[in-house]
Amino acid sequence: MNYNNATFEAAFGKPNQLLKSTIPEIVFSGRSNVGKSSLINKLLNRKSLARVSSKPGKTGTINFYSLGDARFVDLPGYGFAKVSQNEKQRWAELVEGYFNAGRNLTLVIQIVDMRHMPTKDDLNMINYLEMNNFNFIIVLTKSDKLNKTQRNERLLELEKHFGDKRINFLVFSSQTGEGVEELKELIEKSVNSKKLDN
Repeated sequence: MNYNNATFEAAFGKPNQLLKSTIPEIVFSGRSNVGKSSLINKLLNRKSLARVSSKPGKTGTINFYSLGDARFVDLPGYGFAKVSQNEKQRWAELVEGYFNAGRNLTLVIQIVDMRHMPTKDDLNMINYLEMNNFNFIIVLTKSDKLNKTQRNERLLELEKHFGDKRINFLVFSSQTGEGVEELKELIEKSVNSKKLDN
């Protein structure tokens, strides 16, 4: 997979507009302002391919990025309080429409800000992924904002909170590059296993 040749394909605001799912898709999910666009840009070694919204909650589309033999899918951020109820409903229908369309989905990267415990919206999303048997990992962003003690405390809290659910966590920083290579390996492994299944 060539991360350096990634291109923006399209952005859609309605489920019936979505591109056909002809190649493996890696999905990025998380609340507004969690560092999702920064993470994608870091993986692709680009400064601004994934658009960083000037205001949290502003990006209300599903954005597609082509990597040739695979695709990154950036879901709209959730959980921003100042967005209207109608807009939240539209986003929910858009995201559910994506997940329910039987797409060629290999891995969901669920992003959580490491400085805080998962929000109610985060937990709802994680439960949804679990209940529907999606292959997913929780990536903990902004790790550079915590010192070693704080990081260890947060990881212990998360392990306690999720108990025996066997959820995998990956610590990540778009500033220092921590976790980039590990995440790329997981992405490539998921894409390759999907190709073998086909």
